[in-house]
Amino acid sequence: MRIAAYAPLKSPDHPVPSGDRRVARLIDQALRLSGHEVEWPARLRSRDGAGHPDRQLRLAQIGAWIAARLVRRFAARPDAERPKLWLNYHLYYKAPDLIGPAVAKAMGIPYVVVEASVAAKRADGPWDSAHRAVLAALAQAGGVIALNPADVAGVAPHLAPGTPSILLPPFLDERPYAAARGLHDLHRDTWGRRLKVDPWKPWLVAVAMQRPGDKLRSYETLAAALAKVVDLPWQLLLVGDGPARADVERAFAPLAERTKFVGRLEEADLVALLAAGDLFVWPAINEAYGMALLEAHASGLPAVAGFSPGVASIVADGKTGRLVPPGDADAFAHAVRASLADMPALAAMGEAAAAKIAAAHGLARAAAEIGTLVAQARPR
Repeated sequence: MRIAAYAPLKSPDHPVPSGDRRVARLIDQALRLSGHEVEWPARLRSRDGAGHPDRQLRLAQIGAWIAARLVRRFAARPDAERPKLWLNYHLYYKAPDLIGPAVAKAMGIPYVVVEASVAAKRADGPWDSAHRAVLAALAQAGGVIALNPADVAGVAPHLAPGTPSILLPPFLDERPYAAARGLHDLHRDTWGRRLKVDPWKPWLVAVAMQRPGDKLRSYETLAAALAKVVDLPWQLLLVGDGPARADVERAFAPLAERTKFVGRLEEADLVALLAAGDLFVWPAINEAYGMALLEAHASGLPAVAGFSPGVASIVADGKTGRLVPPGDADAFAHAVRASLADMPALAAMGEAAAAKIAAAHGLARAAAEIGTLVAQARPR
């Protein structure tokens, strides 16, 4: 089947790396692995982060114009080259799909949504029109795939009766991480020399964009927590960059001798660095689930992370890591201390983490489940 896919928050070819871009690319991989042809015919970024009704109106007008143009373009193709389904990734009030529902309706094809959420409190507020666009899209959906268990209850009441829906665990292509895990000693030596880090001390790793808001709050919580365990030997490797880099550096200034700012890494380098680490540490404040946690577990790193339903779908508390209340620096410090107190037990958690990813979060399994849902979808 030929599928037209669209990510209104961040398309797969967006120049700025992020978890959203990564998931969009993984969805593309999964669809192709399940035998479908995929195109991404629209790049409109419909995000309105500030809640400006005028901006939402203008975006809706642009979306309607693009939708009409795509319908004409698709109609001019031979039938075999026309999309037979529209798939939207990441539908929520700050980034509604202003194109897909109109295209799907005009062409009489199913409309499928991957990772939707409903924020009822946005009704009648500054995001009201975007919120209503989300509800209209869900009402038209012929299939829904949830990646975060926290979203299911909010979305379900807005679907037509009988709409096929599945809860799919967050996923990734685990094969590069499994291969790198088998070369732990080599990567440890390489990165130890490259970063001038002691390979005999435990390596704590965090991977995240450095931007204002919840990411910065997570960095600040991490700094506050690690300041409480300076009596233990460890070194911290921070992977990422962004507009809040200076704020992150200030937060970790008291830990400067133990902290290495690695910067942004290409995927191959990140895979190698994760394979060299000992413990992934990330407070994950207000994160849906966190692709970096998946990557860490696939690399055999146990994690200390802030609890949310999405994070808990990856990190099994007490088995593949430790979960603490979000934003609680004291609890986070206690969990890090407990993790470093027993390195053999920590290594066993890492093995369990890698096994969990291979069993439940791999690309092949996701492709099969997405393929089944797509085959069931019908136009509304």
